[in-house]
Amino acid sequence: MPSASASPASAPAAAAQPAQLVEHFFRHETGRLHGALVRLLGVHNLALAEDVAQEAMLRALRTWSMGGVPPNPSAWITQVAMNLGRDALRHARMSASKETALVTHFDQMLPAPAASWHAAHGIRDDALRLMFVCCHPSIAADAQVMLALKVLCGFSTPEIARAFLSSPAAIEKQLTRTKQRIQESGIGFDLPEGEDLTPRLNGVLAALYLLFNEGYKASSGDRLVREDLCHEAVRLMSLLVAHPAGQSPRAHALLALMLLTSARFPSRIDEQGALLRLDDQDRSKWDHSLISRGLNHLVHAAQGSDLSEYHLQAGIAAIHCTAADYASTDWERILAHYEELNRIKPSPIIALNRAVAVAHLRGPAAGLEAVGQIEQRDRLESLYLLHAVVGELHWRLKNHRAAAESFRTALSLAHVGPEQAHLARMMERSLDDLEGAPGSMGLPTHVVGHGQPNRCA
Repeated sequence: MPSASASPASAPAAAAQPAQLVEHFFRHETGRLHGALVRLLGVHNLALAEDVAQEAMLRALRTWSMGGVPPNPSAWITQVAMNLGRDALRHARMSASKETALVTHFDQMLPAPAASWHAAHGIRDDALRLMFVCCHPSIAADAQVMLALKVLCGFSTPEIARAFLSSPAAIEKQLTRTKQRIQESGIGFDLPEGEDLTPRLNGVLAALYLLFNEGYKASSGDRLVREDLCHEAVRLMSLLVAHPAGQSPRAHALLALMLLTSARFPSRIDEQGALLRLDDQDRSKWDHSLISRGLNHLVHAAQGSDLSEYHLQAGIAAIHCTAADYASTDWERILAHYEELNRIKPSPIIALNRAVAVAHLRGPAAGLEAVGQIEQRDRLESLYLLHAVVGELHWRLKNHRAAAESFRTALSLAHVGPEQAHLARMMERSLDDLEGAPGSMGLPTHVVGHGQPNRCA
């Protein structure tokens, strides 16, 4: 497995199909492209920057499908987007002096390496810089994260809705209101420096958290793991903790969580693309260099008295990563972490994960009782994980009819190929009324989400 800090933009362009390559660049280049376009057009033209970037991607799809992929796809998309931006400015009758400034900004568009941080003068990475812009203190906290996911991370409205357990229509309204607020309040692209960046940090962390989460467990498509998104989240987090504005315990905790979670990627899917449960994973395939890095950042996170949701989730990930095998997992400590997590950041999804830990320690009946006690459980009804958990607990109690019904419901709600295949197998197992001792639970073991309830990982 490549290093989690490697740049995802190094994918072999020549070997990719145009549609796949455009999707690849849409996910990777969106933040950088939007950052440069906003510099050109002004942050009050966020919607126009989105339109220009999208049109550049569409032109790439059409042109590459007919004439082949160019040697440098990233530069091709960049130039097309910049030309479209210039056209937009001409049509808006912008001044000639503004046009001259565009050329200077164009030269600054190339992806910045990690060394591009200049602590004395602020943030130089376009994607991270614009993420701080999106997390302006005058914007509501949830709206900050939604805007960053939409503008910088290339998330679709349905993907954001699933992350917030909301409807696409509600998210679209929120995004529209946020963009209007930005335009009306005249928020500029220039950022404050030093300590004035601190009020924006939590929003940036939340956005990077959900970016990683979407990669760790994609909300739709044929792939369960989208390592490219996780790599980008790790890259940006690594830049952030290297800058004075990001050298906080919670930032180190979030990076620790990302690294410890990434370490298990090689064993989550088998050679046929089937989902492997935690107890079925070959731990010798885990990336122990990433585990060491993650534990190191967890040590840095322990400095001071700050205890965030990232600390607790990273702690849970560390317990799994340091257990010699599945049987030796310290579920008492994991449950204690969930209890504390539910206290400081309560949400239905955290309560669902707590129920899983309860079932591991006290049995499936206790787990079902804990599921039944989840506050705002109705918010989970459209989430397949709720029904998958209930189905597994019923199966362990030999309630095979109830298990089959729960798995059938879960299957109808799942959007990712490997998860659908896994749930179909679980449903067939229940329908066949399998005999024998109940196996280990194929359930999520820690939360990857942010302030709003999101999903289990």
